Amino acid sequence: VRHGQTGQVQNMMMKFDRDTNEVAFDFKGKDLIKGETDGSSYPNGGLRGTHCAGGYLAIDTSSPIFLRGDTIFVPSAFVSYYGNALDEKTPLLRANAALDKQGTRLLKHLGLDASEHGGLVTNIGLEQEIFLIPRDQYYRRPDLQLTGRTVIGRDAPRGQEMCDHYMAPLSSATPALACMQEIQEECWKMGIPLKTRHREVAPNQFEFAPLFGTNTTQIDQNMWVMQIIEEVAPRHGLAALLQEKPFNEVNGSGKHNNWSIATADGTQLLLPKAINAATNNEYAFPVIMAALVAAIDEHGDLMRMAISSPGNDFRLGACEAPPAIVSTYLGEDMTFYLEHFKDGKGTGEYVPGVKTLDLGVKEILPFEVPAEDRNRTSPFPYGGARFEFRAVGSSQNVSMVNTVLNTIAAEKFGEFADRIDAGEDPLDVAKEALNKHWRVIFNGNNYDEEMQQMLTDRGVWRIDSGVEAIHTLTSEKNINLFEKMGVMSKEECESREVVLHDHYAGTVEMEAKCLIDMINQHIIPSVKKAGVGPLAELEAAVGTISEAVSGIHGAGSSYEAAQLARVLRLETMVDIRATCDAAEEVVPADLWTLATYKELLFLDSHVGPGMEELYE
Repeated sequence: VRHGQTGQVQNMMMKFDRDTNEVAFDFKGKDLIKGETDGSSYPNGGLRGTHCAGGYLAIDTSSPIFLRGDTIFVPSAFVSYYGNALDEKTPLLRANAALDKQGTRLLKHLGLDASEHGGLVTNIGLEQEIFLIPRDQYYRRPDLQLTGRTVIGRDAPRGQEMCDHYMAPLSSATPALACMQEIQEECWKMGIPLKTRHREVAPNQFEFAPLFGTNTTQIDQNMWVMQIIEEVAPRHGLAALLQEKPFNEVNGSGKHNNWSIATADGTQLLLPKAINAATNNEYAFPVIMAALVAAIDEHGDLMRMAISSPGNDFRLGACEAPPAIVSTYLGEDMTFYLEHFKDGKGTGEYVPGVKTLDLGVKEILPFEVPAEDRNRTSPFPYGGARFEFRAVGSSQNVSMVNTVLNTIAAEKFGEFADRIDAGEDPLDVAKEALNKHWRVIFNGNNYDEEMQQMLTDRGVWRIDSGVEAIHTLTSEKNINLFEKMGVMSKEECESREVVLHDHYAGTVEMEAKCLIDMINQHIIPSVKKAGVGPLAELEAAVGTISEAVSGIHGAGSSYEAAQLARVLRLETMVDIRATCDAAEEVVPADLWTLATYKELLFLDSHVGPGMEELYE
């Protein structure tokens, strides 16, 4: 179950003419600008009650209207009668305004009046990873149908050991290629260009990537992309899984959030040559980078909070996604420059290096590549003109992610501007920030446990539990930040913590109940019929899970319920899974009634044209 999906009410634009009783179109501009509905059943975290259920919609002019079939879809903000944000979009729009305001102030000190260039915007590009599995096998897995992930399942003899799926040809021998083509076609009809499609690392895992654009536009488009993926897959005999970790022991799915800042007319703040030229200031880029380094170091807890989707509990740090330690990779080239800048050892602007690769054959000419490699283990690496937030989960609405990024950047831009307003030199402010926050820069291997301990010892933000990360949303530091930047009130922060903890606990409860049903209705009968397997342990497991679910129901708060749910999910259910998988190992295949990983994960081996098609 995804958090932050779109809410839709579809109304016909018609009325009856009172004089003729004929049907007439009833399309008024005012209906596009504002609407009203019942907001009583939306997650709200205590912001409103059923006795004050009004929900008000206002058109978001930053994101284009969509036309699909016979329906016009109008991107809108959704707030309560008292103006509290009930949606994900309103805080993002506020954060955009804060970044524009504070970034413009700082840039003016550096030599560029951004207001003359349309102000500042943040652009993002969202890489969407998914799994496509045979739909007939999907129907044989209650856990996949109801929760999006397998709560049990013995590993298949083959996984991703051979690295043979990543970027392999998209074969027409399976329905996956035709499915992806139709998804792209459906999106294109709505003005959503999915530029890239390819296979990902795990079996049956794939990715789409769009063109980048402004954050509200890209988020609205991504919400459509996820919906269209799930709608198109069944037409091809497939089921689409967007959850972060559907299968054990193979890679999970992410949604890399490529984030950059620019003037509305296109000057990139994170591209050294561009921003230095626009400001006529060779030190504009290091001052901006110093502010962002400070923001990452000070507010790494919020960055971790923003990616705390339930599925990410299984994905972060598993050699497929960065660990839950929030550092940033800048590359040795830029790190060397910034280190000399902060220590006063060098002068001049930063010019990214390049190197030439000569393969030593006449058929391929030497070519240039960046001096820096890619660091896929960093949660927030710089990639030339952008940062890539790699730890974001595949099922997420990334509004909160970008609300956080824009808010923390806005705060630091504002702090720098305040100090420069007071007479301090911009370079001195930047150097002090880099010296204070240097610890958050790490260019090494984030998967290395020794390096993880080193970063922890440095004091870099590390919050292993998604539940505890969500709780930081209401820390005094973070409430003060959001209120100061005009992004969220104390009440809005508190409500979001409740909503996110409820979502976590609810997700775990569904998984637990699915596991109970699968043990009772499938695994125990198979074990009994086969006469082998850990029958007593399985029967005891049902009581253990049921008792834990009852404990969650009796919790005194959403936070406490989520804490108990995390223990159930990552400890109790993991142990019980091992018992279930041991049963699967010994029960004969013809007596095992649940779809296995072998049947779920290998379209290339299990799906192809029938004999009739081959010999028509």
